[in-house]
Amino acid sequence: MHGYLPKSGPEPFHPARDATSCTGGFLPKNAASEEIDCGTPPEVPHGYIIGNYTSTLGSQVHYVCKEGFFSGPEDTVSTCTALGTWESPELYCQEIITEISDVLVFNNTCMRWKINPGRMNARIVYVISIKGQRLNSMESVHKETVNLTTDSRTPEVCLDLYQGTNYTVSISTAPPRRSVPAFIGFQTAEDDILEDDGTFNISIFNETCLKLKRHSMKVGSEQVYQFKVLGQRWYLNNFYHATSFNFTTREQAPVVCLDLYPATDYTVNITLLASPKQHSVQIATKTIPAVKQTIVNISVFNETCLTWRSLKTADIEEMYLFHIRGQRWYQKEFAQEMVFNVTTSSQAPEMCLDLHAGTNYSVTFLALSSEFPVAISLTTQITEPPPPEVEFFTVHGGPLPRLKLRKAKEENGPISSYQVLVLPLAFQSTFPCDSEGAASFFSNATDADGYVAAELLAKDVPDDAMEISIGDRLYYGKYYNAPLKIGNDYCIILRITSEWNKVRRYSCAVWAQVKDSSLTLQQMVGVGLGSMAVVIILAFLSFSAV
Repeated sequence: MHGYLPKSGPEPFHPARDATSCTGGFLPKNAASEEIDCGTPPEVPHGYIIGNYTSTLGSQVHYVCKEGFFSGPEDTVSTCTALGTWESPELYCQEIITEISDVLVFNNTCMRWKINPGRMNARIVYVISIKGQRLNSMESVHKETVNLTTDSRTPEVCLDLYQGTNYTVSISTAPPRRSVPAFIGFQTAEDDILEDDGTFNISIFNETCLKLKRHSMKVGSEQVYQFKVLGQRWYLNNFYHATSFNFTTREQAPVVCLDLYPATDYTVNITLLASPKQHSVQIATKTIPAVKQTIVNISVFNETCLTWRSLKTADIEEMYLFHIRGQRWYQKEFAQEMVFNVTTSSQAPEMCLDLHAGTNYSVTFLALSSEFPVAISLTTQITEPPPPEVEFFTVHGGPLPRLKLRKAKEENGPISSYQVLVLPLAFQSTFPCDSEGAASFFSNATDADGYVAAELLAKDVPDDAMEISIGDRLYYGKYYNAPLKIGNDYCIILRITSEWNKVRRYSCAVWAQVKDSSLTLQQMVGVGLGSMAVVIILAFLSFSAV
């Protein structure tokens, strides 16, 4: 039977008459069948398996050569057989050795070469090593390595070479490819201008680096460039970054990187010294803001003041831009916004802000030399509410007018309540407005103690005004408005309470001074009506007796 092996035993195996023969995909093992598993496929030198595979009967694996190797049209497939083994792949990976030939120079500094056809059309990375030496110099004046990536069969490259210089150039392929390096030696032509005219131009890269390119120069000559650098910031009147130095080089295209401050406008003037014409070139460049945070260790003191640590250079001015927003949950119409800037050279600046009481603030600020702002939140505590608006009265033995209660503005915090306090007149000058010991009328220990006659929550006071009669025998909140005792002297105070974030503040105003108190108008009307009722009752009783 194809794809199977017989069971072990002393007699030959006959599938047709043996009831214990295995089904497809299994091998017999003693008296039981076992599934065929070919295990790990064989390895191919310099090759590898592509795709997923299994190791069961009939499974196939596909091989390809690694980069830098090639194979002929041999079989690249291995199959798991019924014997539990993999077929041997007929794949032979041979190393590709690139042959570089026919190297030539054209246009004085350009090179071209050919490569053998090979078996693969792939992009090749070439390593070009350059070594240049001037005729009158024993040491190398130009060493450089250039990489070129191309899939061309005839690559070309133009190099930045010095004039009047002997060069040796080697060309090879970068790993993992291999090649036999090709060498060529040549001399670049002299400039037609025999004398150095001192002209050059400048290009900028990486924001702070300059590349100088001489138009002509004497072979092996040494040049001295003078740099004068001046930096200013448009937002700082007193900021200047000035520096100057000399730079000596034999290179025709030297590179100089400057140490510049961020977010600064610079003018760079470069002069070639000892040149017949003292040629100068001036360029302008602008550095971007720093890409790091320059404000650290922020803290708040005295509730509205900030201090921080600046990572800027010492003694250099910096401008900080502030954006402040303030809001109150209890006063939806309130909104405060401020935008301003501050200039300082301190590395530990301090700034006190003009903030309203009882307000939540978000403060965002940044140094203009940096891209990164910082944001903090702070809350100002409430202060005393505005004094109550009352018209002062002095009453001598007559009835009291009605108290007109006006709603106070929430300027320094939310208004919680309004209280009317009745005190002995002698206590007026010694009564502390923030005293929390005032009791209700019925809790008074003696007549000499004051009491709270009325308390109204802020939400219960209308926007226009409301009136209260002192001694009207009504309850305002939990406090009883008791009648004044006749003949006593009183001081009546209106107190406003503001409370927020577990802080309580008060403001008071004396509404009335009462000397030799009498019945109020309401009490007098009540007494009059009571007397009339008594007269009527007595008259009725007399009439009934007759």
